Amino acid sequence: MNSGILLVDKPQGLTSHDVVARTRRLAGTRKIGHAGTLDPMATGLLVLGVNSATRLLTYLVGLDKEYVATIRLGAATTTDDAEGELLGAASADLLDAVDDERIAAGVLKLTGEIQQVPSTVSAIKVDGKRAYQRVRDGEQVELKSRAVTISAFEVVDLRRAPTGGEDGDGFIDLDVRVECSSGTYIRALARDLGVDLGVGGHLTALRRTRIGRFSVAEAATLEDLDVASALIGAADAAGRAMPVVHLTAQQAVDLGHGKRIDAEAAPATGPGDPIAAVAPDGRLVAIVERRRDGLKVVAGFPADEAAS
Repeated sequence: MNSGILLVDKPQGLTSHDVVARTRRLAGTRKIGHAGTLDPMATGLLVLGVNSATRLLTYLVGLDKEYVATIRLGAATTTDDAEGELLGAASADLLDAVDDERIAAGVLKLTGEIQQVPSTVSAIKVDGKRAYQRVRDGEQVELKSRAVTISAFEVVDLRRAPTGGEDGDGFIDLDVRVECSSGTYIRALARDLGVDLGVGGHLTALRRTRIGRFSVAEAATLEDLDVASALIGAADAAGRAMPVVHLTAQQAVDLGHGKRIDAEAAPATGPGDPIAAVAPDGRLVAIVERRRDGLKVVAGFPADEAAS
């Protein structure tokens, strides 16, 4: 089995680890990992690395992402999504006061560079332990805010369910499209929009449609996945995520031996920025970084395993 990248359209109800486990059986190798976890409730694009291409995942996980989602305004939950317990519904009066203009203003506040506190039921580690495990163990978890970039937050559709009484059984559903930096929690956007509007909010549906230049339109379902034909070669995958330097045959040999090579032919990049070094035959030789006037290997790819 060659190395490369697989694009899988994760179904609802499976964890990202479930998808990896099934793909390992289909591929006949245990060396498979994924970039960017999706919650069981979520569907959409999961990027998997096979064999030595698992080394590429480090460079793919930080790419920007696109999601489509449904935000329900009218109640918060313990997990900021539909899998948690409701924390009480907003009254009819409060919901009726949330007009389209207020929603648009709330969305605008959450667009651009913002500070976001991740959902407490998340995989972020707190003193070496996952936040969601601490919550399940009954601990109080307070996560620090961090900077994220929401480059697009668009309301595609809005539906209002009628309120029925003082306790408020109505809600407002927003179908949204979000483009964001890595590390953004769409659940937290739903929560924060609900807080800003004073009615609570949580996520009821989430689908990841893009990671960098990888689209869910290219992805296969688990039922239809033919690993050999679906495999994207490591060089192709790396070229979608970073600049490429095309090597001479001798440079490919030198990099394969861990030597530094001249950086004259490499694209202009900053210190520490990754560059995909590709051999004349189209094989990914290494990920390199600029070091003064040379290129240094930071991750190598075995010649007998790589696919173009």
